[in-house]
Amino acid sequence: MNWHLHFLGVGAAHAVELGSSAVVIERGDEPLLLIDCGPDTLDRYVAAYGTLPRALFITHTHMDHVAGLEQLFIRLWFDQRLRGSTKVFVHAGLLPWLQARAADYPGALAEGGVNFWEAFRLLPCTRGFWLDGLWFDVFATRHHVPGTSYGLALDASFVYTGDTRPIPETLARYAGGSEVIAHDCSLVGNPSHTGIDDIEREYPDALRSRLLLYHYGSAADGAALAARGYRIASANERIALPVPAKPRADAG
Repeated sequence: MNWHLHFLGVGAAHAVELGSSAVVIERGDEPLLLIDCGPDTLDRYVAAYGTLPRALFITHTHMDHVAGLEQLFIRLWFDQRLRGSTKVFVHAGLLPWLQARAADYPGALAEGGVNFWEAFRLLPCTRGFWLDGLWFDVFATRHHVPGTSYGLALDASFVYTGDTRPIPETLARYAGGSEVIAHDCSLVGNPSHTGIDDIEREYPDALRSRLLLYHYGSAADGAALAARGYRIASANERIALPVPAKPRADAG
């Protein structure tokens, strides 16, 4: 069975021409899990698959990663067949921030009588979660404020960092084999995001050769990263993945 990462968008918050960074894990050419839902993500998802996502993982609550939740709420709530059908996996530590960002506005609908999360199936997690017989590891990243951002890994297949500074110890644990490593990186780093100088300082050659860079600041930044010998992801691109390992005995 074929596995892919399908990048719906690859841009940093200000790089609107590249699309909000979001990716779909595909199994056998079918969407399994959407990671993040920025302001343009849902339209891109529906254009690609003709349906709404049935499972979603939120890495963190900056608006370029969660602003599409309101649109998703509307589309789920007003189709009774779909109400409560989309699983939303989120680290338990993010729940207060996600509630404040997406769900606390008075009156989810002008008509009243609706709680925001009734449209979804909200599934808090900490170490990870099960989805369709697969165990996904959730791990903390280094973005903005400690404890507010998380990445995702599927054993022997991929690691997706979400927004982060370098995390060499974490990648040593979750990317010790041939996994594809989708990593936040732009041409110039800052206190919340990785730059190419950080990559070259923090990571060994063997790991750098497996990096797939996204969340860069412009098309020119992406071209410059590629010119330095790095693989970059592009919007609407599908990247083949190794077949995941069977879940570990200690998973869950």
